[in-house]
Amino acid sequence: MSTTERDSLSIRLMPVLFVWLWSTGFIGAKYGLPYAEPFTLLAVRMLITLAALGALALFMRARWPGMTLAGHTALVGVLIHGLYLGGVFYAIDGGMPAGLASLIVGLQPLLTSLAAVAFLGERVRWQQWLGLALGLCGVMLVLWEKLGSVSGSFPLWTLAWVLVSLVGISLGTVYQKRFCVGVELIPATFIQYCAALAFFAVGAFWLETRVIDWQLPFVLALGWLVLGLSVGAILLLMALIRRGAASQVASLFYLVPPVTALQAYLLFDERFGPLAILGGLMTVAGVALVVVRRT
Repeated sequence: MSTTERDSLSIRLMPVLFVWLWSTGFIGAKYGLPYAEPFTLLAVRMLITLAALGALALFMRARWPGMTLAGHTALVGVLIHGLYLGGVFYAIDGGMPAGLASLIVGLQPLLTSLAAVAFLGERVRWQQWLGLALGLCGVMLVLWEKLGSVSGSFPLWTLAWVLVSLVGISLGTVYQKRFCVGVELIPATFIQYCAALAFFAVGAFWLETRVIDWQLPFVLALGWLVLGLSVGAILLLMALIRRGAASQVASLFYLVPPVTALQAYLLFDERFGPLAILGGLMTVAGVALVVVRRT
């Protein structure tokens, strides 16, 4: 295989690797939450990640935005990282299956499309409206089966947390598109993580005991959440943007829920019945109609 062919193959595989890394965040939460409360775990994760990103920003001599743009970026951090991660971690900590949490927040492209219509004046194609209907119907089927099954049931209050997560990342995505154009990735991520750290710290002192059981599984889960996701996924995204392949990531995001569900089944024996599988496929198809670009 020639050098050109190897480079082409690596470019094609990088978006897939990015989506796989993103999907493991739900699994990392499942492993780490028995040893620390959600906001406490996330605050420690952000603190360690900021040390790594700060060093990286200094090494790369990153350009930092002005105060106004930094303020907008910080608000995005609260929405995309604070509400999104906090909602997902609290939902999983409360007993919601990781695969189901991934499926519900996987509706983000659908909600983002609606938010873009309301706040950015963007037009929605008929395929996107069809995708929205399919996605919502699919999630309803999954919830119907899960809530009707004794073995697969979970507390209803966890739905509130995962909906907070969904709204947070959807609004944050639209806000970022509207107010944060032109900020370099590493400085933007650093500022967002600083804001998220403040958000999690307040939540941890207000709602939690902040006790951490430093067992090996927790250390490994925390290490993966920091290195694999908060740092590794960001560096991979940087490489994709520089190679002009970032658009491929969006078109693959609809694969995150089934990949997460497969991992949750293999690692935690989280099972979906026939109706839930059908609903999951409908949701994946619905999100695909929204995010896959058409010529």
